[in-house]
Amino acid sequence: MPPIEDHPLRYKLTNELHARPFPSLEVPCTAVFLAIKQPHDAVARDRSQDLAHLCKLLDRHGGTHPQPGATHYSGKIGRHLLKWEQHTEFVTYTVFTHGLGARAFDPAEFEVFPEDWLAEVPGVRITSALIRIGETPAKEVLRENLRDWFVPESLAASAVLDGAAVIATDFRINPAGHMRMACFVQPGTGARRVGRIVQRLCEIETYKSMSMLGFSRARGLSASLGAQDTSLTQLMGNIRKEDEAPERTLDRLLQVSAELENMIAESAFRFGATGAYEAIVHQRIEVLREERVDGRQTFREFMMRRYDPAMRTVTSTQKRLHELSERAARAGDLLRTKVDVARSAQNQALLESMDRRADLALRLQETVEGLSVVAISYYALSLAAYLAYPVAGWIGISKGELTAILVLPVVLAVWAMVRRIKKKMH
Repeated sequence: MPPIEDHPLRYKLTNELHARPFPSLEVPCTAVFLAIKQPHDAVARDRSQDLAHLCKLLDRHGGTHPQPGATHYSGKIGRHLLKWEQHTEFVTYTVFTHGLGARAFDPAEFEVFPEDWLAEVPGVRITSALIRIGETPAKEVLRENLRDWFVPESLAASAVLDGAAVIATDFRINPAGHMRMACFVQPGTGARRVGRIVQRLCEIETYKSMSMLGFSRARGLSASLGAQDTSLTQLMGNIRKEDEAPERTLDRLLQVSAELENMIAESAFRFGATGAYEAIVHQRIEVLREERVDGRQTFREFMMRRYDPAMRTVTSTQKRLHELSERAARAGDLLRTKVDVARSAQNQALLESMDRRADLALRLQETVEGLSVVAISYYALSLAAYLAYPVAGWIGISKGELTAILVLPVVLAVWAMVRRIKKKMH
């Protein structure tokens, strides 16, 4: 019996589930995170440029290259561990280094990415972060660190994964251009658990930044939507006016509809991606199983107060855009109905006018037929009289009397002939 045949994608799809493992991190260590995105048409970008730029960084440290067409990579670069991932719209670089610097969030840590290499990145920075991972200090030291490292107004801190670690950040960009994040790990926490926590911190920051692009698009559409709303309201008012030409109103309405459909087409991907990224942010926070630390706001509460309103703006703008498009479609239907009714009335009036003309033509035809009978009868009577003049002498009557006798038969004969010809034509 031959072996069962596998689907050609079976192993590839199964391995994809295990292609991006969490890093295994020994405490203490630092992480430097960088996310790069093409400013325009990132989905359709040449992804080979991403891989080529990674290889340039690996060549500087003598690292091995990934396989052609790879979407992820993990390997050593000098004394550091590099994790690279390629996503639909962006690529991420995460470099882990064992040990902690004397200065927290030292900008020098980012020098693992050379300046000339950064200048050649195929895209722009969407976010970057310095993450400090150390053991949990005494409560007083922890409070002091949180106070010194972060802006108190924006600070979000929480104990995660059943107290395995305390994570903290203020989601602000420091003077060096990076986010600052801290992870204080309880003794005995496994290296893979630490890796999962750090990975989720990076994902929360990345997907938060990516989803905020939708908020920027929504704000950019606000003025245009207001103008289109005003134009649509005016056009709806014009539909009720009897003195307003429907054709002109319909042309303007078609322009508004076309502009709205164009805005929907241009923003559809961004709004759809924003919704997906928002869901990932909340899901990543959910799996951390947060607990409050010293009465400070958690990541969830920070997102609820600062992030969720922006996402609601995106949703509201998307909904408003579709509602305006539907209003324009309904207005177009109403206007087309009005135009059709007006044209039907014009056609009815035209048909009635044609009926009157046909009636007049029929009457004129009958009149002409009557005149034709008279004219033909006149000439026929003259011919008949000439033929019958010899008979008048034989029977002893005058020519006038003979002509009078012939009038009625000749007229009847001509009338009958005309009627017969008319019947054959019909």
